Amino acid sequence: MKKVWIYKRKGVKGWWVGWYESGKRKAKALPTRKLAEHYCQLKYSQLNSDVFTGIVTIGWQQMVEEYRESKKVQGVTEATLYEIALTLRHFERLAGKCNSKQIVQNSIDKFILQRGSEIKRSTLNKDIRNLRTFINWCRKKRYVNSGIEIRELKEDERPVKSLNDAQVKKLMSVAEPYRSIKMRILLALGTGLRRGDIESLKISDIDFVNNYITTASKKTRKSMGSRPVPAEVMAELRKYVSGFNPEQEKVFNDNFSQNKWEKMRKEVGLADLRFHDLRKTFGSILAQNGISTAVTQKLLEHSSPDLTNKVYTNVDPVLRHAVDQIPVGDWL
Repeated sequence: MKKVWIYKRKGVKGWWVGWYESGKRKAKALPTRKLAEHYCQLKYSQLNSDVFTGIVTIGWQQMVEEYRESKKVQGVTEATLYEIALTLRHFERLAGKCNSKQIVQNSIDKFILQRGSEIKRSTLNKDIRNLRTFINWCRKKRYVNSGIEIRELKEDERPVKSLNDAQVKKLMSVAEPYRSIKMRILLALGTGLRRGDIESLKISDIDFVNNYITTASKKTRKSMGSRPVPAEVMAELRKYVSGFNPEQEKVFNDNFSQNKWEKMRKEVGLADLRFHDLRKTFGSILAQNGISTAVTQKLLEHSSPDLTNKVYTNVDPVLRHAVDQIPVGDWL
């Protein structure tokens, strides 16, 4: 049995985990005792994986806390941690506070059936993904049986809401009296940025010479140091900030007006248009112009190409263009 221990070093902040591996002493520093204890358990299981083969019984609360700490160590964002916690709270509510041996196929199926009666399928699939990741982690820790299967449910294809050229032109026309909203719309259509990231843009983030902006996503915490911007959008942005006070830092000092946005939507004839649909329009325009999913995914800062294709890319015009290439006229 290989040992793993926790210790402090004199005059050094934090805690240390020590162990012997391949005849050499090794150690890892952690900022808190709780993280050190968690890492100690992981290392102990790893080093003694050939010794333990059965399922380890552990309480629900301890399992959840360990899982949360492991995600923190991986650097998962607070937004993702919140979504995971929400899924596990729903599982606890519908399936009960199961200990590790009580998490079996029946309890998983019970949760999916009952949760499915409360929410739409796309939201249920998000819960299923979160639960599957949790169960996979439990498998590695030998907390649950490896025979559990968790699959997402098939969703009906939904048309992606994006604007065509005529609708974009009309929207830009009705936005003319509202200078700051028009600039926001241009940035959304030209970069695919979320509204929150557009609102947080600083003048120092703009490179007018090379037509780049530096962005940092509030949602994903991803940053792009040189995000390309269409020259026409950059020219409008230059005009927009030209009369600013030299001390002004942010591009947009005013709040986004929902009243003006609603008025504009009605004038365009799109009462249900969301600002986020401009981001989807950006993704669809790229797809319709033959840009690869990989490039679109990077610009939209998505974690998977499936999300880009399923939710943000309207390929109907692409399919139309494809079938129009068939030389039916030559056959008649």
